[in-house]
Amino acid sequence: MKIVLLGYMGSGKTTIGRIVANHLGINFLDLDEYIEEQEKMTVANIFRERGELYFRKKEREYLADIFLRKDSFVLSLGGGTPCFGDNMQLVNQQTKNSFYLNIHIDELTNRLKQEKEHRPMIAHLANEEVQQFIGKHLFERSYFYNMAHQKIKGNQRTPSALAEEIIGMLV
Repeated sequence: MKIVLLGYMGSGKTTIGRIVANHLGINFLDLDEYIEEQEKMTVANIFRERGELYFRKKEREYLADIFLRKDSFVLSLGGGTPCFGDNMQLVNQQTKNSFYLNIHIDELTNRLKQEKEHRPMIAHLANEEVQQFIGKHLFERSYFYNMAHQKIKGNQRTPSALAEEIIGMLV
């Protein structure tokens, strides 16, 4: 079984993915962490030293590699992964279990303001700019996120409740 979680940063992909994987007794993979292990540098350093084009090519390559695995897994994608190249087509060809964690902009804003210093994309923004930034990104990315087989509304719900919903929807 191959389960893929996607959504905007701060939507809980990693937290929920770990809960689902643990419940099912299967491996959990975070695509960004996998890339960092393979490239022996952080995603931020890859962007800075080699550029976004290099990163996106490697991201696609490693995404395809992960789907070659024979074991079952839960995979958390990077927030931008679904929006580049044919990544969503690849995901949906490889599994019927792709889940968009759809979190309202207000909740994302509240979550991300609290962890701004750990989020390079928004660390430089003033708190009052965060919501506008997220709204613009969500508008641009929603087309790709909505290609997921299932949409999970996550507003004001615990990670455990969302994980249970995902488990109940597995094909």
